[in-house]
Amino acid sequence: MYKPIKQLGNINSAFSMVKSVAIVTCIGAFMMTVLIYFLHRYEVHKINQQVYIMAHDQVFQAIASNRDAQLQVEAKNHVRMFHHYFFSFSPDEEYIHKQMKRAFYLADQSAKKAYDNLQEKGFYNQVLAGNVSQEIEMDSLKLEMDSHPYHFTYYGKQKIVRTTSEVLRLLVTQGKLRAVNRSENNPHGFLIEHWETINNQDIKVSKR
Repeated sequence: MYKPIKQLGNINSAFSMVKSVAIVTCIGAFMMTVLIYFLHRYEVHKINQQVYIMAHDQVFQAIASNRDAQLQVEAKNHVRMFHHYFFSFSPDEEYIHKQMKRAFYLADQSAKKAYDNLQEKGFYNQVLAGNVSQEIEMDSLKLEMDSHPYHFTYYGKQKIVRTTSEVLRLLVTQGKLRAVNRSENNPHGFLIEHWETINNQDIKVSKR
């Protein structure tokens, strides 16, 4: 009777061991499944945050983010691009028209009014007749984001190249930024309002 009892005990021990191993294996498999599930969700979320943009036959990666996180960056770039379009030109009537058309998409009637005033004074005719080209570079931008619409003050320098001279001119403007819907012509979703020039004086004039 002793030997069968011993064998039965061994069988019970082996069964308990197998049972324990099975339980541990199941728990491990369950934990592994949960881990894989959350890793998969993280990777999917990470992929969804990636945005790919194609330009000039090249693919660039951008990171999607909350608009509030990029609000100030986009606002500054909107103001910078508007001034670039409005103040950068060459003695080419079609090019000037193209630049102004781009600028008008980014601002209200205050920009069109400034353009009309220059047009009435014969400014653009002088540009064409004198083969004048102009570039602008932003020095700094003061942007107040406390209340909407956002007030800004732009500081930059104009480089005006004429046939016989080169002029460096200070430019300070101010206005407000109102949030609007994005579009192909207005990718940042802002509109400049009540725009005006508050300082525009020569800094340096040199002969060529």
